[in-house]
Amino acid sequence: MEQRTRRGPGSVLRGFLGSEAAGGIVLMAASAAALVIANSPLAAAYFAGLHLEIGPLSVAHWINDALMALFFLLVGLEIKREMLVGQLSSWPRRALPGIAAAGGMAVPALIYVAINRQSPETLRGWAIPTATDIAFALGVLALLGSRIPPALKIFLTALAIIDDLGAVLIIAIFYTNGLSLLDLGGAAIVLVLLFGLNRAGVRVLWPYLLLGLVLWVFVLRSGIHATLAGVALALTIPMRPAGKAAAQSAGGPLGRLEHGLEMLVPFVVVPVFGFANAGVSFAGMTVANLGDPVTLGIAAGLVLGKVTGVFGSAVLAVRLGIAHLPAQANWWQLFGVALLCGIGFTMSLFIGLLAFAGDSALEGELKLGIIVGSVISALLGSLVLLLPARASSRTGGRPAT
Repeated sequence: MEQRTRRGPGSVLRGFLGSEAAGGIVLMAASAAALVIANSPLAAAYFAGLHLEIGPLSVAHWINDALMALFFLLVGLEIKREMLVGQLSSWPRRALPGIAAAGGMAVPALIYVAINRQSPETLRGWAIPTATDIAFALGVLALLGSRIPPALKIFLTALAIIDDLGAVLIIAIFYTNGLSLLDLGGAAIVLVLLFGLNRAGVRVLWPYLLLGLVLWVFVLRSGIHATLAGVALALTIPMRPAGKAAAQSAGGPLGRLEHGLEMLVPFVVVPVFGFANAGVSFAGMTVANLGDPVTLGIAAGLVLGKVTGVFGSAVLAVRLGIAHLPAQANWWQLFGVALLCGIGFTMSLFIGLLAFAGDSALEGELKLGIIVGSVISALLGSLVLLLPARASSRTGGRPAT
């Protein structure tokens, strides 16, 4: 007689936290809660709480400037690891996701600019629809299960990492104001010390983290967005331990720090950011508000621009022989993944809050555009990726390789 293994509450929780979909699900739940509260009798307390001053910063700024530095630290660690030993460690591996990411950033920006070309005030938001939310997108792919070839998940992960790198560069170049040369000098000195620790073979983490905190303070005061200190710190963390242990290393200090952040960031940092920034009050809004230039530019950029840029660039790269289609994947599946790239929640919100800082009206429009564009992209991408599996089950066919 077949026996069923009973799973206790602890094993169920561990299984959920270890799943690819978990981070995306938690972020969705936090964002949905923010939307509900922002349109409930608790709305006044919600918005007042975000503006509450704690020390030198408000609650919202502590979340967006300090807590999100941990998100960018993890992004930087992932970029470094993938560039050195992962999916981006060679030019052939970088070709398809790199070209697709470039197209997926350029086309949405052009669509946004075309819609907002007559409004200099809103043109500053051109970069908002260029980003892909890796947690949301991979979460949707994970929910679709084994019908998605593993190579497509790797492609989306690599594309999103390159996309994140592009977003970091955009923030550093285009959303920096009022530079303080004194604080920039202090940040440069700290970076030199961090790289010195690396070159000296220091493999314990605490000196890097202590100097990283000092670096964050200098960057916060310099005029460059403070979260970029997380990326800069990540680039200085050693990849492998010294000596004989290097051969058995699973990543050394970098791997240990990445492991320490892999639960904190997706299950605390990003959901808190989503909860603090996804709250949009729909009071007074009508369907006509979807036609506001910022909202329309972002939504169209995410839904139309991402799929056109990502899929079009990928097709061009494969047809020209520069890259190859992911293993065991067909064009229809790649089209579905390109649609999922229009889920631009976390990084799009982050860029948007920098672009329209202090303008509550435009912040409302950008949040509406991001939510509408991301939801439509998630639904369309899921639908496209579900259709081939159903068709194959009826016809007995297999996806083309």
